[in-house]
Amino acid sequence: MPNRTDLQADCGSCFGLCCVVLTFARSADFAIDKPAGEPCPNLSDDHRCTIHSQLRSKGFPGCTVYDCFGAGQELSKRGPEMFAALPILRQLHELLWYLTEALEYNKDLQPAIDRVEAVSRTADLTTVDVAAERAVVNELLLRTSQLVRGKQPKKKERRGADLIGARLHQADLAKANLRGAYLIGADLTGADLRQADLIGADLRDADLSGADLRGALFLTQSQINAARGDHTTRLPKAVTRPSHWSATGA
Repeated sequence: MPNRTDLQADCGSCFGLCCVVLTFARSADFAIDKPAGEPCPNLSDDHRCTIHSQLRSKGFPGCTVYDCFGAGQELSKRGPEMFAALPILRQLHELLWYLTEALEYNKDLQPAIDRVEAVSRTADLTTVDVAAERAVVNELLLRTSQLVRGKQPKKKERRGADLIGARLHQADLAKANLRGAYLIGADLTGADLRQADLIGADLRDADLSGADLRGALFLTQSQINAARGDHTTRLPKAVTRPSHWSATGA
């Protein structure tokens, strides 16, 4: 969010925690296997990535998609417990990202934001019941989504739908419920996704060229980074156009 820079990753202020804490599985996202807790071989002694500008061409597109929601730089200040705490604080910051966006539509959410903020400052984050926190916030986000989108025809209720590779060129998906939908490799060129609920939607390799996502609900930078698009893709203000997107079209 423009007014919540603490919820945006600042890799320059982090010790490369995601490059150590997380597991890599050899796949289309990662060129190697790496167990949790072991530094990536591309991580230098000064905690910087030696192939940062070549991650996609070197077989590490998964690194360009990951977003810690600012948890990395926060935990880099805390000391030894930062490795175990990263996955927990990342999830709490993700909830804050969603709640901060939802606050624009529902001012009654400020107490929920204050509560998650307080939980995120817990001295020992490993004691936090993240599942319980997510359950409470999810109910609030559902209500906000329903408030914004209103009642929609059944064809737009696609929560968790398998739309892998679907041909949705110029589809009218405005205010659609696409929570958790599988849109991997889907053709969404020219689609209208204004105010669609995209929380948890898998947009890996989806083609968003010419699509309109203005006002899309709960869309994160990592989702956008995983997709394809071009200069005609219209995005919400909270996310930025990825550098790997085509300048002229997918």
